[in-house]
Amino acid sequence: MAFPMSRRRFAGTVGAALGVALLPSPFGASRASGAPARGDLTDRILLDANENPYGPSPASLEALAKAGRMAGRYPGALEEELKAKIAAHHGVSEDHVVLGCGSSDILRMAGTAWLAPGRSLVAAEPTFEAVLSYAGVTHSETIRVPLTSDHRHDLDRMAAACNERTGLVYVCNPNNPTGTIVSGDALEAFLRKVPSSATVLIDEAYHHFVENPGYRTAMAMIEKHPNVVIARTFSKIYGMAGLRVGYGVASPPTAATLRGHASWDNVNLAGLSIAIASLKDADLVTKNRRLLNDTRRWLCDALDRDGRRYIPSETNFLMIHVGSDVAPVIRAFKDQRIQIGRRFPSLSDWLRVSIGTREETAAFMTALQKIVPRRAAA
Repeated sequence: MAFPMSRRRFAGTVGAALGVALLPSPFGASRASGAPARGDLTDRILLDANENPYGPSPASLEALAKAGRMAGRYPGALEEELKAKIAAHHGVSEDHVVLGCGSSDILRMAGTAWLAPGRSLVAAEPTFEAVLSYAGVTHSETIRVPLTSDHRHDLDRMAAACNERTGLVYVCNPNNPTGTIVSGDALEAFLRKVPSSATVLIDEAYHHFVENPGYRTAMAMIEKHPNVVIARTFSKIYGMAGLRVGYGVASPPTAATLRGHASWDNVNLAGLSIAIASLKDADLVTKNRRLLNDTRRWLCDALDRDGRRYIPSETNFLMIHVGSDVAPVIRAFKDQRIQIGRRFPSLSDWLRVSIGTREETAAFMTALQKIVPRRAAA
């Protein structure tokens, strides 16, 4: 069952995006000052949604402004252009690629394609909840496998939980909210154990931040394992969370099944324009990875000096131990006009914070020392 985007909603999405893009100066002023792109729209520090505080590149914003002249047209030609560029980027043919309204749309398509009453979803606990929500919509059984003691996917137990009723297996790598990875070798061994009748959805939204040499994207595994779907997004490293562009990569037959559950014109013209420009910007990924990973390392050093526990992360967010239920801590940060991540029930005494600019992250650290004294966090 698909959830089509209405013409009204489509027009509203494009119009809102283009309206922001055509404002005379705020993006440029924000970028020059080092503040996040949303700094002109709010007086809060936003460290709650794993967004990129630096936003799109200047070249991408120029492409977005030019897209305004085409706002009265459907985006078909740009869809084909972006698919071609993504396919070339990954060294696959275009029939491997499925576009989505953010990678969460790819996750929704997978849920509607391979889940149904009498079928099951196997996923880690905790992990990104979108696929779990879609499993509820399709009335599928949900099998949640706790993480290992070092907060990684327990791939052995996840494989053992699969059977002939398994419709979908979800592996978020790196994992949200823990920021941990499974190695390329472990992932390949896992794929050999999962029944070929089950589709394995590998969410690589945070792929670009990983520096661990043991990690590998699953792109090269698709040929040997045609039941694999990889979800990617332009929201994180490319700074396009508000424009909602993502994509899936899979074997052509699997991609065709996934595509059959897509909404009509599910990517808007503004997002397509800026995504195409982003892929042309050879330095963007390297620059944003360095900025955000260096700030994450700065925060980890500050936490080490303070004697605080955290989960080593390969992403643009970090989980920090606070010693008690995190809900009051989240409220206390909100009172300080700092928004941090939501509460995860299975890790209820851990706080997830997104990596912002160095100034924003320093403000978070100062507030943390006031809100959660070191002895309380032990």
